[in-house]
Amino acid sequence: MKGRKLLMIPGPIEFEPDVLHAMSIPTDSHVSPDFIEIFGNSLELMRTVWKSPKGQPFIVAGTGTLSMDMAVANLIEQGDNVLVISTGYFGKRFKDILERYGANTTILEAPIGETVSLEAIEEELNSKQYKALTMTHVDTSTGILVEPKFIAALAKKYNTLSILDGVCSVAGEEIKQDEWGLDVVLTASQKAIGVPPGLALLIASEKAIEVWQNRKTLVSNYYADWNNWLPIMKAYEERRPSYFGTPPVNLIVALETSLKIISKEGMVKRINRHQSLAKAFRAGIAALHLEILPKSNKIAANTLTAIYYPKGIDGAKFSAKMIENNIIIAGGLLPEIKATYFRIGHMGSVSSNDLISVLGALERTLLELGHSMEAGKSIQAFQNELLKINEYNL
Repeated sequence: MKGRKLLMIPGPIEFEPDVLHAMSIPTDSHVSPDFIEIFGNSLELMRTVWKSPKGQPFIVAGTGTLSMDMAVANLIEQGDNVLVISTGYFGKRFKDILERYGANTTILEAPIGETVSLEAIEEELNSKQYKALTMTHVDTSTGILVEPKFIAALAKKYNTLSILDGVCSVAGEEIKQDEWGLDVVLTASQKAIGVPPGLALLIASEKAIEVWQNRKTLVSNYYADWNNWLPIMKAYEERRPSYFGTPPVNLIVALETSLKIISKEGMVKRINRHQSLAKAFRAGIAALHLEILPKSNKIAANTLTAIYYPKGIDGAKFSAKMIENNIIIAGGLLPEIKATYFRIGHMGSVSSNDLISVLGALERTLLELGHSMEAGKSIQAFQNELLKINEYNL
């Protein structure tokens, strides 16, 4: 008996052993030559993962919310018009952050389980001049996936900055920052990047840096100000010591370790793996006649799945039983329907064996709670779909 349960929430995730080992080594000085090399290499590897050879990476101690805060604090000034495209809880969080900095926000909020249409976005962009728009690539609260490529193209057409919340997508969903013209792509370490919580990560485009440099007022958040962080990033990338705030040394060592693992797998292969496992997992869920929150598989994320409880199943009892069956899942997050659904993460180093374990525990839990179903159906559907995908890709 291994003595621990499988963590299948949408972050923190299960981490690679080499990443965890990197967290445990003796802490080095943040200005030692070895650490400077690690930090500089991490910045360069971020460009590979983000597909942004021209972008400026930032690695800062903090959470995904700090990444959001940094993007807004540096690019938005009092009175700027900003369009928020929301598909759940974190779209609304962007609105809250923007309004703290005095932005005039307009929110286009999708009905639960849906996305905002490109037609609605263009109509709003055409109505007045927006300085920026924000979008959530995968909203962790709903498991909804949007297509940033087309929204970024609209933003460019209307001379609007595009800010992508990639907290639950970077290194798990397809992103081509430079090619798609995304001005900021941000994330956090504990999701598909595969590092324990504590790092805010983002890449800003050349245009975003230019807009920041030309702002008329001081950045009103001292810690988030790129004036403080940009010289540090440039120094580390040039392999020179520098200081503003002490970086979380072991987390950055772990970050380089994980980025090397990601780069070795290759972004195309990694994205295909996430897509294949997610498709097969949804087939397993459908075989149990369970309903996912997204209205269609086309807009369902490949990094997590949000699933409605069957009628008559108590969510608290369900989660407790899943833990007894050695799987930790996440409850609902969207306030309006929080008690009606649960979420399972499948990103980063996740494997088909992990998801077979989840489906097996899910079936046992439902049967133990008196739900009428045929045991083995979800695993069979998962295996059949995965075999079909693998056969097609051969």
